[in-house]
Amino acid sequence: MKTVLLGCGLLLATPGFGQQVAVIKFPELQQRLARATDTTYVINFWATWCGPCVKELPNFEQVRSANANKKVKVLLVSLDYASQLDKKVKPFVKQRGLKSEVVLLNEPDPNSWLEKVDPKWSGSLPFTLILNNKTKKRATFEQELSKAELTAALQKFL
Repeated sequence: MKTVLLGCGLLLATPGFGQQVAVIKFPELQQRLARATDTTYVINFWATWCGPCVKELPNFEQVRSANANKKVKVLLVSLDYASQLDKKVKPFVKQRGLKSEVVLLNEPDPNSWLEKVDPKWSGSLPFTLILNNKTKKRATFEQELSKAELTAALQKFL
């Protein structure tokens, strides 16, 4: 019961902050990525402390905006510690005006889930996964992506 009340309190505690950042566990992310839908997902794994990640985030925002009328969803998965949610992640998201959905993946042991995202992923950031479950297409990038590279990669799915 405390958890439910705490959760409600957290939702109500930030009325002036438009962008919520949900804290999720890997099974919830896995479930979302496995949905049988014709939407193309662009999932970027990043962290506030990762320079290349921070540098490329505006590219994901531009791609989200440019594809707003298409079945494209950008999901930004922060790998910051859950304890940094209020101190770092939420202020970062607000300061940068991120409009894409942002979640914080609360999984302290990357070795327990990295391979499930992609067997070839070494764990370095940034890491981007583009997938469409209906067409069974999937592409991964273990590097910083320019807007042109990201747009070109996404075009192969549309």
